[in-house]
Amino acid sequence: MSTQTQSPAPVPPTVKPTRFLKWHRYVLGFCLVIFTFELGAFLLIFPWLDNWDLSWVPMHSQILSNIWMSRYFRGALSGLGLLNIYVGFAELVKLLRSIFGQKR
Repeated sequence: MSTQTQSPAPVPPTVKPTRFLKWHRYVLGFCLVIFTFELGAFLLIFPWLDNWDLSWVPMHSQILSNIWMSRYFRGALSGLGLLNIYVGFAELVKLLRSIFGQKR
């Protein structure tokens, strides 16, 4: 049997983020902020509009209709909307801190 010592795998050099990668991250972060705010506003407001009753979901069964039209279900969706708005606000603060270089 031959014993060969294997050399450790070469460590890749650390890549310094370029200006393009930084701005790419900022743009994607800003798109995330916009998406979460829009989704949150939709989930917060739409369940309480008259158009909510015109959906196809309640037509399939009485059980689905009872759940869909329940104020508790609508409130839960509005709560998810508030959570999305909070996440969007937190990401916006994080993004602005990283752009302007403020440390926590």
